[in-house]
Order: sequence, then C-alpha cells, then structure tokens
Amino acid sequence: MSTTSGANEQRGSQNRQSEIQPIAMRVPEACRYLGIGRSTLYVLIGDGEIEFIKLGSSTLVLTESLKRLVESKRNILRNAAEDASRICIPILFMPSRWPQFQRP
Repeated sequence: MSTTSGANEQRGSQNRQSEIQPIAMRVPEACRYLGIGRSTLYVLIGDGEIEFIKLGSSTLVLTESLKRLVESKRNILRNAAEDASRICIPILFMPSRWPQFQRP
C-alpha cells in the first residue's frame, strides 16, 4: 500500500466517524443543540417532553427525543398556519350602515 492511499483511507475513516450521530448528549450540548437555556431544558425534561437517562452522576439527554420535540413543535406551527389560512372572515366596509351620530 502506498502512503497516498493510506492517507486517503485515513481521511475516509475520519469522514465516516464525523457522520456518526450521538445517541445521547450532556445537558450543555443539548442546550446548544436546541438553542435554549439550561433551565428551559430542565422544564422540558420535567414536563416529560424530553427523555433523559442518568449514567452515574451525568444526565444524558437522548438525541432522538430532542429531534422529536423539534418536529412536534414544527408540526404544531405548520398545522396552525394551515388552520389560519382556512379561516376567512369577511370584513365589510359599508359606511352607509354605520350609525349616524348627531352633533349637539
């Protein structure tokens, strides 16, 4: 094996390793992942919206749980936007029907 093919194999191995997604992450990484604060994350954990495990003294947040949370919030917004687009409230601008106020 030549040194160039060995270097290419090593780079390919590094690329495959970077594609591996973590199953769980610590609280600070989970906060960065979602772009939220630590206390908000703990509220979501307390509400049961995010799954976690304790491994020794470490709290590990399940990555799949974070993805599900984002997707569920995204679907809620998408459904709300669709519902809002179906609601049609005609506004009639008919000054002739407005009550006439007389000045004293």
